[in-house]
This record gives sequence, C-alpha cells and structure tokens, in this order.
Amino acid sequence: MSETDTTILSTSQPGPIGVFDSGYGGLTILREVRKLLPQYDYLYLGDNARAPYGCRSFEVVYRFTLEAVRHLFDQGCRLVILACNTASAKALRTIQRHDIPRIDPTRRVLGVIRPTVEEIGRVTRNGVVGILGTQGTVSSRSYDMEISKLYPGFKVYSRACPMWCPLVENLEADGDGADYFVDKDIRALFAECPDIDTLVLGCTHYPLLLNKIMRYTPAGVTVMTQGDVVARSLASYLQRHPDIARQCSRGGSAHYLTTDNPGKFSELARVFMRADVEASQIAF
Repeated sequence: MSETDTTILSTSQPGPIGVFDSGYGGLTILREVRKLLPQYDYLYLGDNARAPYGCRSFEVVYRFTLEAVRHLFDQGCRLVILACNTASAKALRTIQRHDIPRIDPTRRVLGVIRPTVEEIGRVTRNGVVGILGTQGTVSSRSYDMEISKLYPGFKVYSRACPMWCPLVENLEADGDGADYFVDKDIRALFAECPDIDTLVLGCTHYPLLLNKIMRYTPAGVTVMTQGDVVARSLASYLQRHPDIARQCSRGGSAHYLTTDNPGKFSELARVFMRADVEASQIAF
C-alpha cells in the first residue's frame, strides 16, 4: 500500500468494538462499558510503548492515534472509541472529518469528551465547572470549547495534574505521595474558584485515585468520572444507530493488545480492570 493510499476495503462482516488509549487509563472506560454492554466483543489497544501522550504535540498525538485506529480497523473493528482524553482532544476531530471519509465512511470513531460535557449540563447546579486532566488535555482547551458550545453561560476552570498518572502506574495510588499531590492540585483549583460545584476527572487514570479525590474535594461538590458516562452514551448511540450496532459482533469477549511488554501490561491492567487480563504485543 502506498503512502497516499489510505483506503481500507470495506466488509459487511461484524467485528469487535475497538477501544484505544495511549496506555492503561482507557481500561476504566472499557470496564464500565463491558458492565453495561456485556453482549458485544471488544478489542482494546494500549500504545504503552509511546505513552504518555499528555505532553506530546497535537501533530504527534494525531499521528499516533490514527495509526492505532487504522490497526483496529485492520482487525475488523467498525466502531472505535478513543477512551483517552488527550487523543479525543488532539486527534478525534481531524480523524472524523479528514481521515474516515477517505478510509471507509461506514466506520465510526467516537471520543470521551463530548459525552462527558453533555453529562456536565445535567449535573451542575450553578454552571461553574472544574476540570482535572493531563497537561495535553488542559492546554488543548477542548473541554472549555465543547462546554462553551453546549452551555455558553458556564464558567470553566482547569488544572493539569502531571503527577497523578505516574502515581497510578507505579501502584502508588494508595500511598502518602498520592495524598500530597491530590490535595495540592485540588486545593489550587478551588483557590482559583471556590464556587465550583462539579469536578470532572478528565483523565481515565483518575478513577483509581477516587477515594483520595473525594477526601480532598470540598463538601457538596459532585465528582464526575467518565466510565459510566461513556458507557451510557455508547448504549444510547448504538440504540439510535442500529446500522452501526449490527456491525458490532456479539460474543461477549474481550481481547487486549499493547505496543509494549505484554506481561507488564497484563499485570498492571488487572489493577484497572479488577480482573485477570492476558495481552498480546503488536507493532504498527
């Protein structure tokens, strides 16, 4: 296939729902999706060899994400979820508008930011929202822009938390160091605006820090995680698009791919999935 030939031959045969993340965090999305929609087959891909994405440029995140999406398409996925806030922020729109029409217009790629923002409107009482995320997600201002489209009167305050993902991936989510950084970042966000009534965990690693986040979040503030929100949004999407649902195979299976060491992936993935995971290594 030449560099300019990006077309994937379309097939009507159903395939698994693809779930992509730069590493492990998207497993918290997959866990909730499988809980709500256990009948479908799923294929998870973590680009662990090139993680984290949060500090990378738009161009690099887009290129890496497109490579992953194409690989999942090659594996038969006709619907792919970008279960990664950074990829959703920096790559989703370009892939949807520019690449999918050339690759195969019958396929779909969805993200996690839009359904999260839609849920914010149902949760907040005063329209003052706090976002906690990676540096890439926060600097992209994707949440700010999406919220301003749907809810122009809302106020948004964001805080990058660069230490939270390393704490989770180094199995320090329950340690004293996590207390220090979670307290520090939440305190800084609410010092900027004490009126925040809804706090969005805009990174899929952060649910593993939920106990500490709840401990240091002011009373009366609603803390939003994304797993159940994305799961409900996907269920609604498939119900509204039966043609897409028919293209998703139903065997109740889940398979896991990583671009890094599969043994290491499987070990840490158990923490995110709360179940045994066996992964295979792939290369683009």
